[in-house]
Amino acid sequence: MTISKQLDKINRELISKGYKLTAQREATVRVLLENEHEHLSAEDVFMLVKEFFPNIGLATVYRTLELLAELNVVEKMNFGDGVARFDLRGEQQAHMHHHLICTACGKLKEIKDDWLLELEKRLEREYGFKVTDHRLDFMGVYEACNGDDCKRACKEVS
Repeated sequence: MTISKQLDKINRELISKGYKLTAQREATVRVLLENEHEHLSAEDVFMLVKEFFPNIGLATVYRTLELLAELNVVEKMNFGDGVARFDLRGEQQAHMHHHLICTACGKLKEIKDDWLLELEKRLEREYGFKVTDHRLDFMGVYEACNGDDCKRACKEVS
């Protein structure tokens, strides 16, 4: 799906929930769409938005990201480094995707497959608990990730 179609879809979502896609919000969403696999922090988003929307403030970007997280357009995550990161939710997926997180260098890799469907069905069957969302992060170290070769090895894995 093109970025303009994704923006239109997000705009419809905002309108249906009583919000407008202001120029500042659109600039923030566009940065997230253009950098979909980067897991950007609010500060990262701010620096990228500022390049083509110089008058935007960091507080505006923070508020926009928090609103988008509240509306489930993005997922606010922390990968153990103390930094909140924002990841777009895929429309074709019922749940947030999963991540492999290298504890040696911090490299992130997304897993788009939903490996937990059987577990969800079992939870509903055995406990009467209907899962509405989940996120799974695997922390570890790539086999090839050691010493000076760490950054190069993790790049090769992605």
